[in-house]
Amino acid sequence: MTALTLAAAQTISIPGDLAGNIARHQRFMQVAAEQGVQLLVFPELSLTGYERGRAAQLAIAPDAAVLQPLRDVAREVGVTAIVGMPIRLSDTSPVLIGALILGADGSLGVYSKQHLHPGEEEAFAPGTGGAPLNVGNDTIALAVCADFTHADHAANAALNGAGVYAAGVLITAKGYNPDTALLKGYAADLSMLVLMANHGGATGGWESAGRSAMWAPDGSLIAAAVGTGSQMVIARRDCAGWAGKVLAVEVE
Repeated sequence: MTALTLAAAQTISIPGDLAGNIARHQRFMQVAAEQGVQLLVFPELSLTGYERGRAAQLAIAPDAAVLQPLRDVAREVGVTAIVGMPIRLSDTSPVLIGALILGADGSLGVYSKQHLHPGEEEAFAPGTGGAPLNVGNDTIALAVCADFTHADHAANAALNGAGVYAAGVLITAKGYNPDTALLKGYAADLSMLVLMANHGGATGGWESAGRSAMWAPDGSLIAAAVGTGSQMVIARRDCAGWAGKVLAVEVE
């Protein structure tokens, strides 16, 4: 079994401030690199916050030049980052909830949220998902929030060979227990590591619960953030199995 280090970035988004959020993401990526992280997953719509009412205004193309500094850092520090952004695939395309894959090798991938939460259809169109990504010998399937509430989404990931199911989310305190019960269940039932990266503070009128977490393929909790705030949840696999830790991350 090869070594693998993953992390969930529990960030606090500045509402609608792409430049400010890029700087915060770069800080998290630098900390991740210092910890030997290979894949770093951010929350849903992390680069803008969950600003549903401004989604059309904030949406950009995945390869927009404004994101190049973030892609440059991913390549420079050797960390593949999954970042959340409202996107348009063309000038005339609808707005999608995107998870952009900024490769440590300089590559760019796109995952778009397939299953919308009630009310999101006012601002977004359903996406088409995306191909899994490979980190070393491991296959990672992505999800964005409500995607994971559909059991077939996780089941299909496992059928397609994923050993890791990584979700960027916005989960409130009310939804935290039932949602994490689902995620823990997928880990145990489908023998996948499950990663959940939640917002670290209020966003878009919602009070996030924080408490980002990861579960091992037997369903046991590897590590979880305590409450809200800027934190990083890290899980490492070696010949002895999975071990985790949580770091507080200072941002300007």
